Amino acid sequence: MVSLGDTLDWPFFEPHHRDFAGKLAAWADATLPGLPHDDVDAACRARVKALGEAGFLRATVPGAHGGLHAALDVRALCLAREILAARDGLADFAFAMQGLGTGSISIAGSEAMKQRILPGVRDGKRIAAFALSEKEAGSDVAAMATTAVPDGNTHIRLDGEKTWISNGGIADHYVVFARSGEAPGARGLSAYLVEADTPGLSVTDRIDVIAPHPLATLRFDACRIPVENRIGEPGDGFKVAMATLDIFRSTVGAAALGFARRALHETVSHANGRKLFGGTLGDLQLSQAAIADSAAEVDAAALLVYRAAWTKDRGAPRVTREAALAKLVATENAQRVIDRAVQIHGGLGVTRGVKVEELYREIRALRIYEGASEVQKIVIARDLLKNTDGQNKGKI
Repeated sequence: MVSLGDTLDWPFFEPHHRDFAGKLAAWADATLPGLPHDDVDAACRARVKALGEAGFLRATVPGAHGGLHAALDVRALCLAREILAARDGLADFAFAMQGLGTGSISIAGSEAMKQRILPGVRDGKRIAAFALSEKEAGSDVAAMATTAVPDGNTHIRLDGEKTWISNGGIADHYVVFARSGEAPGARGLSAYLVEADTPGLSVTDRIDVIAPHPLATLRFDACRIPVENRIGEPGDGFKVAMATLDIFRSTVGAAALGFARRALHETVSHANGRKLFGGTLGDLQLSQAAIADSAAEVDAAALLVYRAAWTKDRGAPRVTREAALAKLVATENAQRVIDRAVQIHGGLGVTRGVKVEELYREIRALRIYEGASEVQKIVIARDLLKNTDGQNKGKI
């Protein structure tokens, strides 16, 4: 099956990362093919349950609540997403959402909230979701229209709509961001834990996409939320969201890396086995050039992904530029690697049931969600433009 090659020998990793990766890969190869695939909701629930029972969702919560590490370890999260994505896109999705859907709680939730929510996430008994996007507020978070206003002394009232919400319709809780009005723009947002059975919360639309995942539009009509369900302080919503994405954005790059690595594996296998012109497809120089380009792009993506993860795990307060570079390069490179795989497979490459056709559908969304490639370019450029000659004085 797909191997990480010599990646785990790189100095970014410690022995416990290598042990975790080896165990997860062996478990995934033995377990994932036997899980349901036809009904997307049932398939996602089955993967969350299986990952929880096997102990791998411990990587998505901090050590104080049964996690693998004292704080969320970004290298472990990235390894998990790469390994799972290379085998089963929905398994990667299920794992990732357990982390993203509770990352804000791990970072800024009250101790009581953590005790109530995180053990169920860790054990695969509670499905998590992250509700940030709106129809007019995706990349531009400051345009958010969902409101949170006081409703008596003990509750707030949520009104509005969220869309493109992963795990929408099957989640047990949503981390919801809304305009609470402490200041204009992004400084006037707050984050809230909303249980799925809260009166006034409804799923108004299930969204069908090219690579099926549980995805929905949510409506909040006078939802009364206890004040203690606020995550962080009033007006801290944008800060909480960015801190969460600072951890999980690199993992999107890792998932893309997993898809790309599987595509390269399929390409090499097909090129070696396909007979034509008295030899194999792999004997042709154009095929060799395509394989070499893909190998270079896989390694380049891996270096950026694991540099960003290593930098965060070493204690950097923010890795905004590093994570943006990792996501941008890994997702764009993966699109090219998979496109070459489809081309080398010929007619098989666009045939349902062939792995590279599945990968072609899986990769496309990763260049959009958690910050489209164009947004990542803005983030990277603005960060560089802030570093004037004066700020860099004395640096080589």
